[in-house]
Formats: sequence, C-alpha cells, structure tokens
Amino acid sequence: MKIGELAQRAGVSVRALRYYEEQGLLSPERTPSGQRRYTEDTVEVVRLFQQFYAAGLGSRAIAALLPCVNNGRPTATQRRMLRAERDRLAARVEGMAHTLSRLDQLITAADHHGEAAHGHADLAAGAAPSWVRTTSAL
Repeated sequence: MKIGELAQRAGVSVRALRYYEEQGLLSPERTPSGQRRYTEDTVEVVRLFQQFYAAGLGSRAIAALLPCVNNGRPTATQRRMLRAERDRLAARVEGMAHTLSRLDQLITAADHHGEAAHGHADLAAGAAPSWVRTTSAL
C-alpha cells in the first residue's frame, strides 16, 4: 500500500510515517520510481508505535525493542528493557489512579456541600468555597 493509505488506515499523518522511517523504525519497499510501498502488517506496527509513544517511550527505546516485536524473541537486554518500561508505565498508571481518586473526592465534596449554595457567597467575599478549603491538601 502507498504511504497515504497507510497513514489513513493507521490513523497517523504522512509526516509521522516519514519520521518513523528517518528514525529507522520503518523500512518500506521502494518501487522503481521511488514510491514507498508498505505491507498490510505495517498498519498494526504503526499503531503499536503510537501506543509506545503515548506511553512515553522514545524513538530509541522503540528502535531497541523493534526486533522483539518483529521476531517475538527478545534478547536478555530487551527483556530487561521491556520490564523497566512496564514498571515505569505501571508507576504512572498508579499515580494517575491516585489523582483520579482525589478528583472524585473533590467532586463528591463539591456536590455534597452544594456549590451553588456555599460557593457563590464565598467567592463574592473573595474566599475559596468551603469544599476547596477542606480538601486543599492534594
């Protein structure tokens, strides 16, 4: 498939695909006229790159892990990298879950204390509403 079709099917820009190629992450076949041609499998590979980028992995880490994606047999170094990235991501998820819980607490407190009844009078006086003061230690 051509680069435009791959971009559309994988949900990325043509520019992103060219960047992946510059970083050594993609190696398309070339037609005699120089056009890039990609296999059907490349769609899923590009989606995986997007997931890795969204999780905070950089191009170097993705390039280092790419052989185990391609052949399913990671080296000992790649396995350590996979575990380290997994642990880093798990820590981020745990932190986000804690933040989500705190936001839920703030929403519950706001609903419980009635933003409209207490918040407007406090704000008019220049003070923070009581539900903010009681939960300000995030």
